[in-house]
Amino acid sequence: MAIFTVIGLGCFGQTIALELTKLGHDVIGIDTVQRNIEQVADRITHAVIADATDEKVLDELNVKKSAAAIVAIGEDIEASILCVLNLKNLNIAQVWVKAKTKSHHTILSHLGVEKILHPEEDMGIRIAQTLSYPMVSRYMALDSGHFIVKVLIHEKLHGVNLQGLMQKYAENIQILLVQRDTQIFYQISDDFTLAKDDILIVEGLQHNLQKLSSSFQ
Repeated sequence: MAIFTVIGLGCFGQTIALELTKLGHDVIGIDTVQRNIEQVADRITHAVIADATDEKVLDELNVKKSAAAIVAIGEDIEASILCVLNLKNLNIAQVWVKAKTKSHHTILSHLGVEKILHPEEDMGIRIAQTLSYPMVSRYMALDSGHFIVKVLIHEKLHGVNLQGLMQKYAENIQILLVQRDTQIFYQISDDFTLAKDDILIVEGLQHNLQKLSSSFQ
């Protein structure tokens, strides 16, 4: 169990704070808006009305014990930057920050922020991917254009030989596993056939995955 600090308890900040709490961590939530504090006060470890742009306030709240701090301030870019400077001065191990604009992102980069978050942009990309490839329920981007994708097998592919499908549509794509109910198959034999509602996890370059997706439509 670790201690985390979340500064800014709008929708994004609240989601992070509550999920960290569910995972068993102690969470210090800070906001200047009383309503935001009231919404999480009985669901996280500490919820405090405070000005996080004041380094002394953060020091008094003992946020320096945090394994990481997440600055989820929305519109006030100046306040976001001041919070980052304060957290850096307090030697917080990791600082994650929600960026509002490209210039905000640039400033945060120069300040050495470990992780810059663009939740609206990321969600937009995910929605577009879902609309374009409805068979892909989840994906994770790796480096150099590689992705790991989770594919739900629909009735159209029930009984189809997986290796044959991959040879026809999916050059240079690695099958990681197939899940069927509670069974997980890591070694896929040449005669393995897909079943409706199987979950297929594969890894490959985006353009190869796009070719594979055509077989699912």
